[in-house]
Amino acid sequence: MAEVVEAPPKGLEIYAPQRRRTPLRVTGPRAEALAKLGISSVQDLLQHYPRYHVDRTQLRTIRELRKLAGGGHTGEVTVHAKVVTMGRSVAMRAKTESGKTRTMIKASIGDETGQIGVTWFNQSWVARALSPGDVAFFYGRIGVFGGKLQMTAPRFELVRTGREPFNVGRVIPIYPASADIKSDALRRLMWDTFEAAGEIMDPLPSDLRLRLGYMSRGDAIRSIHFPDDKEDVIKARRRIVFDEVFSLQLGLVYRKKRLERTVQGISHPASAPDALPERFIDALPFDLTSAQRRACDEVATDMTKAYPMHRLVEGEVGSGKTVVALYACLMAIAGGSQSALMAPTEVLAEQHFLTVKELLDRAFGEHEGANLFAGTSNRPVVRLLTGSTPASQRDEILMGVSAGEVDLLIGTHALIQGSVDFARLGVAVVDEQHRFGVHQRKSLRDKGTMGEPDILVMTATPIPRTLAVTIYGDLDVSILDELPAGRKPITTSLAFGDEHRADAYDAIRKEVASGHQAFIVYALRDESSKTELRSAKAEAKRLATDVFQDLSVGLVHGDMKSQDKEAAMSAFRGGTTHVLVATTVVEVGVDVPNATVMLIEDAERFGLAQLHQLRGRIGRGGHASLCILATDLDPGGAEESTALALERLNAVASTTDGFELATVDLRQRGEGQLFGARQSGMPQLKLARVLEHQDVIKQARDLAVQILTEDPDLAAFEHIALRREMRDRFADVALDVIQSG
Repeated sequence: MAEVVEAPPKGLEIYAPQRRRTPLRVTGPRAEALAKLGISSVQDLLQHYPRYHVDRTQLRTIRELRKLAGGGHTGEVTVHAKVVTMGRSVAMRAKTESGKTRTMIKASIGDETGQIGVTWFNQSWVARALSPGDVAFFYGRIGVFGGKLQMTAPRFELVRTGREPFNVGRVIPIYPASADIKSDALRRLMWDTFEAAGEIMDPLPSDLRLRLGYMSRGDAIRSIHFPDDKEDVIKARRRIVFDEVFSLQLGLVYRKKRLERTVQGISHPASAPDALPERFIDALPFDLTSAQRRACDEVATDMTKAYPMHRLVEGEVGSGKTVVALYACLMAIAGGSQSALMAPTEVLAEQHFLTVKELLDRAFGEHEGANLFAGTSNRPVVRLLTGSTPASQRDEILMGVSAGEVDLLIGTHALIQGSVDFARLGVAVVDEQHRFGVHQRKSLRDKGTMGEPDILVMTATPIPRTLAVTIYGDLDVSILDELPAGRKPITTSLAFGDEHRADAYDAIRKEVASGHQAFIVYALRDESSKTELRSAKAEAKRLATDVFQDLSVGLVHGDMKSQDKEAAMSAFRGGTTHVLVATTVVEVGVDVPNATVMLIEDAERFGLAQLHQLRGRIGRGGHASLCILATDLDPGGAEESTALALERLNAVASTTDGFELATVDLRQRGEGQLFGARQSGMPQLKLARVLEHQDVIKQARDLAVQILTEDPDLAAFEHIALRREMRDRFADVALDVIQSG
């Protein structure tokens, strides 16, 4: 983003970069304690938002406390009282487990309605902090001990002239704190810092802010830390959430529109009815779903434009993303360009190669014709390149790619090696794109020599639409939310312990007897002394000798040599192997329509997305299928980790809707992992939560599009502060990462 010379905005910039932040005037141990919380500047502190708020606006009299205690009140109370008597710290006879002697301090406090006893344990400092006659706010829990009303270990704040009471008589923020600096200390520092900070800059034009119904940024920061009532907290959080996601969306949309204006792409000719892409669609042995047709049309529209396509195709397992990807590849090939399809594993790359070869054979015959730049409609030339490709074949493939004789190159990371030179790369497809680093995707994009190639990224990990446009904000999104006709349902059940496991084996034997095949998936490849989990290698031997003696049991895992792995998969695809024991190497890309049952062992060790992906390996033919999630967990277990694992398993068993499962996954894990490596260099979201704030995210996205459509460079006077903040939050390196998909 070009540097723009402008007058600095008026007021403290909350999202200023580190070089322009205002240092906190604290030193020594307190500065060290703050640094451990990630706080070193005024901006850091003001963005250290409360975890929650406690309402202490209602003060009680001593008389009211007696009534509350008699009624069994168990919550915290607040009283404004004077210290009547103050005892010394007295050692008690009983010792703690560590051998230290416990201490106790007794006092009494009172107001015009009566007195109450107060007791502190192991807090000798209280005797030095309070004296008879001191007036303070006391807050804590009350109870009746020995027939007398008492408040045990209350917290307190002395009332001094000209000093703001921080902890009582108001809605109190409770901060993320540490043993070195408590929430109360943070609250007092926050007050002093906020008072000294002065005006806080608000980049949102006031007329727009009022139309949207938001309080100013300064009022929002004040109200989140020092609210007058609970309504203030709600309004403040909403404004801060909007600010976080608006600057995020503004940067993403700006990047997308800048690409459209400035980056030279390849304009592919529109697809005619008799061109390669449409001939391919017509020859398919099935009709496209409406979602697939819509996605193909969106791809075709994008690829005829002068700037590069950046589109995400997101869909359920088995929703037909490969057909959409191949449509894009054929559209580029028909226009005289080459295509590349990169997959994260050799198994998936090989599966894509076999699928594409079969589909092209059906549409154009088996005879390959070198049609690149020739404008003919011969069958495209497709090659597979992986790390295991023999050297002699590799050299031949690379020569064909650089000479323009290979139309579509399918492969793994091998595609981005320096030795791979495309004559004219027109479209790059990245499958399971989240499995690649951003720089790997950028390396594939940089293979274009005649202009930047169109980019199509695919994911079978379904995520809610709002999340998709938040994470992939510079991408246009096509969602395949339909499955092809004829797909039979998959029934998913849970199996607890050995007894249910025996039932699962019986189900496998029954399916094999019906002419079908089965997967058995394990979390580990080898046995480990650190865990009692079953392993694929050991279990493959046991199953072959003790359980399925009369069946053919195969094994595939990621550590096998490429040729052995392919031999195992070929035997299973061909029906020679009845039961395939595997690790998660079969999670994506394995398409065996005859496989109708899957047993996933130690299923609690897998994530929701993994379980959903694994389950997608069955039910791909015309037969009803069964997925069994086996676990040795106690179904009545009360531990939090057990409860969360069972929640995941029950969620998978209750639905085959990947979008619903993604929502459960997001709720369990939070956004942290979703906004990590995938958005390296992106602005951090502190309060915004995708599931909770979908309406605000949509509002921010729509507003960003509207503003940047009318003012693409944010050059208008009222947008100068917005432009400055966007530039501060989106460094050029972050924007380049975003462009990589």
